[in-house]
Amino acid sequence: MSEQKRTLSPHPCAPAVSISLLGPFGIDVDGAPVSLPVGAQRLVAMLALRGRLGRSRLAGMLWPDTLEQRALASLRTGIWRVNQAAPGLVAAAHGVVELGLGPDVDVDRLIAASRTVLGGADSQDRSGEDAPDLGDDELLPDWDDPWLETERERLHQLRLHVLEATAARLAAAGRFGLALEAALAALRADELRESAHRTVISIHLAEGNVGEACRAYDACCTTLRTELGIEPSPTVSRLLGAAVVPPGRVPRPAAAVGGTASPRLPVAGR
Repeated sequence: MSEQKRTLSPHPCAPAVSISLLGPFGIDVDGAPVSLPVGAQRLVAMLALRGRLGRSRLAGMLWPDTLEQRALASLRTGIWRVNQAAPGLVAAAHGVVELGLGPDVDVDRLIAASRTVLGGADSQDRSGEDAPDLGDDELLPDWDDPWLETERERLHQLRLHVLEATAARLAAAGRFGLALEAALAALRADELRESAHRTVISIHLAEGNVGEACRAYDACCTTLRTELGIEPSPTVSRLLGAAVVPPGRVPRPAAAVGGTASPRLPVAGR
């Protein structure tokens, strides 16, 4: 997420600082909320998400439509205002700016939990664990800063991958109900995500519910055709092939885009 994450360690006597970026912006110092003007909030959020940055680059990202000297002046004001409210939270020296005091940032906790699920050293030992609670709060939803778009997309994709990976592990452990819950959560977050549809179908098949798998496949076809004008990839169709098509029979191709709904894949014995 950051090009160079925060490197300043907090002094043993430093206050405990918490920064909330999921949902509305917030800062607590020793458990008490701190009020900051909007410009100072954006400065703290940028440093929390991107880490250490050069002064000129930071000023240009926060005030892109302003002349460089004015942007640098605004940056100096922002640093002063933050440190008035939370002394030492922003450190500026040798042309770089970063967060001090070692704040606890909710986004960092979400990323750490996600990495544990997706590739931590003990990930294979966690196959039977429930999905971690990653929440569904958007990153600073009331802000429209262009630089936030890539950060939002990264967190969105991270959550989806965690849900899908958790669903696969739970299914492998035979915990199909919880696996399906995680897979459907991914589908609710992005109904156009084919891998989420594929995960749902796979869980139904693993549990032996071929009819449910067929319904999930039909829902996938309908959604992708209606919203994007495309058919699912052959990978999705092949999931059902061996389970529902008798030997020697081939599923009929889906209807052309704009035509009638595709027929349900034939189920063995029907």
